[in-house]
Amino acid sequence: MRYLSGRCSAFVKIEENKMLKNKIYFAGPLFSQAERNFNIELTERIEKLNFEIFLPQRDGAELDKPPFINMTQEERNKAIFKLDVNQVSQCDIFLFILDGRVPDEGACFELGLAYNQKKMIIGLHTDMRASFIDSKLNAMLEGAFDELFTSAEALINYLKGLQEIKIEPNNT
Repeated sequence: MRYLSGRCSAFVKIEENKMLKNKIYFAGPLFSQAERNFNIELTERIEKLNFEIFLPQRDGAELDKPPFINMTQEERNKAIFKLDVNQVSQCDIFLFILDGRVPDEGACFELGLAYNQKKMIIGLHTDMRASFIDSKLNAMLEGAFDELFTSAEALINYLKGLQEIKIEPNNT
């Protein structure tokens, strides 16, 4: 049995003798076909571990589906903002896909929301490119992460381990 304590320990919801089911907000780039395919494939792998995922490209206002298809671009932008902020607030775990020349701007904003709300924040950065001297990430981004992975397999293994976590009593 593993225990979790610290800044994000409140994310775990324990039910006696039941597997944990945490809600994940999946943040990252979703604008190219390759990005969308990667996001879907990773989401499906994580959902097989009994996590509930909000994937904006699948579950959000980004798709051309009712009622969003009939909105003006300004209305759609407001709907995306409101829905995504709400979903970040409802999640237990914030997952940020950091690949790309630089991390996605919208996901960076969402990261700030998640950090301020003391969500568990995990990242996946498989991109070999480095944006900063001696570092792949800006310090203001890197500092927000509870865990950062360089392979999808390591991320999946970590999430499997979260299913076994119990909360250590907070004595503060």
